[in-house]
Amino acid sequence: MTDQAVDNGGTKVSAEGQRPAAESAPTESQFLGRTRELKELRADIERAGLDTISGRKAPRARVLLIAGKPGSGRTALAGELARQVAESYPDGVLRARLSEADGTPVPTERTARELLTALERPTPPGADADALGEALREALAVRRVLLVLDDAADAEQVDALLPDTPDCLVIAVSGGPLTGIADVRPCTLGGLDTKAALELLGRFTGEVRITVDPLSAENLVELCAGQPAALVLAGGWLASRPQSAVADLAKHLRGEGEDGPAPARMFRLTYASLPSAAARILRLLSLAPAGLVDPHTASALAGCSVSAARTTLDDFAALGLLRPVESPLPQYEVPGCLLPLLTALTEAHDRPAELQLARARMLERTVRLLVSCRAITETDSSPAREKLAGMPRALRFPNPRAAADWLRIRQPALLASARLAVADGELDTLARRLMAALVRAMVAHVGTQAAAPELYGIHRLVLDVAERRKLPRERAAALLNLADLDAQTGRTPEALARYRAALDAGREANDLYATGRAMESVGGAYQELGDYDRAADWYGRALGERLARDERVEAARLYGRIATAHTYAGRYGEALRNWRAAVTGHRKNGDLAAQARALSELARVQEYAGRPEESLRTCQEAAELARRADDVRLQAALQLRLADTLDRLGDPAAAKLHRVAAGRMLGDELPESASAREQDANAYEIRSTPEED
Repeated sequence: MTDQAVDNGGTKVSAEGQRPAAESAPTESQFLGRTRELKELRADIERAGLDTISGRKAPRARVLLIAGKPGSGRTALAGELARQVAESYPDGVLRARLSEADGTPVPTERTARELLTALERPTPPGADADALGEALREALAVRRVLLVLDDAADAEQVDALLPDTPDCLVIAVSGGPLTGIADVRPCTLGGLDTKAALELLGRFTGEVRITVDPLSAENLVELCAGQPAALVLAGGWLASRPQSAVADLAKHLRGEGEDGPAPARMFRLTYASLPSAAARILRLLSLAPAGLVDPHTASALAGCSVSAARTTLDDFAALGLLRPVESPLPQYEVPGCLLPLLTALTEAHDRPAELQLARARMLERTVRLLVSCRAITETDSSPAREKLAGMPRALRFPNPRAAADWLRIRQPALLASARLAVADGELDTLARRLMAALVRAMVAHVGTQAAAPELYGIHRLVLDVAERRKLPRERAAALLNLADLDAQTGRTPEALARYRAALDAGREANDLYATGRAMESVGGAYQELGDYDRAADWYGRALGERLARDERVEAARLYGRIATAHTYAGRYGEALRNWRAAVTGHRKNGDLAAQARALSELARVQEYAGRPEESLRTCQEAAELARRADDVRLQAALQLRLADTLDRLGDPAAAKLHRVAAGRMLGDELPESASAREQDANAYEIRSTPEED
């Protein structure tokens, strides 16, 4: 719940549509007041801590705590402090928000992942909070970084991210003391001093309206308790009424009584002056995911045009009801101190059915935008062109770059939309469509590998819906996707458990594809764990499924996987039998390249089995097939394999000719001193056996 800022400068953070970014050159600030607080905080950086007094080196980063109520300007003060001391931290400033717009704590796993991404460090999909926190501490251990943690809900959130080095500094922002972190003295905020408060009002009204009636202006500041959020709303109210005097607003605000904090009283006054249509739109903004609003979101929630929504959002921003986000796209943030007030108004004035309909419109619009975002990358496809042509102009992107930028900037809100849709529980059909569209758009623009951490979270949400709705087919698909990501990041036991669960779900759904895929993946997991007997057994079960459905291409491939498992186990006779079956299958399917690769593996096993002459003949046959298939890299690999075999057979001259030929195929002659195995690995990726590892 970032407060209404007094600081108009600063940098973008993750919740504003950007990843938390490292800063090197802070921008010029327009911060007002807080001179005493800034002086105390800066002095606290150099203060001798308890460890120093006792003669020990501080084991962790110093934590500066800024505590204050929502609307007190605590976030702005943290930003100004970071700007002033940033030069002392040459490795940059990292920012992260630890609470959602509605006050829900952000999982440490997500925050650590965002910070690691900003540091350009790997973030394995599915890694838990402990692993990511440890990775973050390792990354910060060799850096001198300033870490700004906004909206901390409790000490545990901050402690999990605290760098284990005194060379870093942490500025934490919270609503009160963070009991549990040693040696922290909170800087508790009250209102702005009168001079700064009057200057803030003057930025909205102009200096004349303040100077002609200084007593009324000071009275207004007192009624606002010097709270920046209340003063911004007061300035917006006056700016929208150039004929009204400051005394008029003070009189109206006094009439609101003393019920609630100053920002709430000023908000009620502003809200009461809105036309009914605008008031309804403002209330519905409480439904915006992550508190982030763009014209499409507002348009869908209110059921109005995008252009009308953009105008209304600009009007709200001028009144201080929204804060424009620094972004290439029009985007706004609902101030955290106002969100509970908007939520209360929706509960009081809008029927649950109307709110659910607004949520559904918003999710439907998001799905259509994601479909458009993906379709723009497939303009060579006739169906994609037709799909784009059938969409309203407001939903189309001019080019793939614009779509990619939109996806990147709106990603925090899009992911929040998926989480909220799943949590709702009554919009599961839309939630499933949204997650499918989001996955396809991210893969199209970012790629599966780069998007893997986000995809892992989406697949977990899909699994939640599938289990809640008892959808075994979708449960199987989600489990397979999660298991694949587990396997890719080395969590093979976890992957195996999920593959077996996917097999059960596939059988329940009578999904032959999922069942066969799960069986094969179970075999792959056992092979990775070194249990080659079980690997071969599960590959055999998957093969039986493929043969029963006459899926010849997949059957030929599975013969190869069975052969590989037997090769690892040292059962060369079984391996040779299955590789021959794979060769036969690929030949019947007319796949020359696959046949050549299978023959090359057959030749390898023949050599392991002590049959070099057979291996030489098989390798020559494979090389001829690779030539006919125009697979240059496989040809080169086989030439090197031939050279290696000829060396073993005592013909170094012929071996040299094959190595030279391989070098020409790869565009560069390979050095004669390089081992055949190294050359083979560089030329073509062919599986090795345990004896070679």
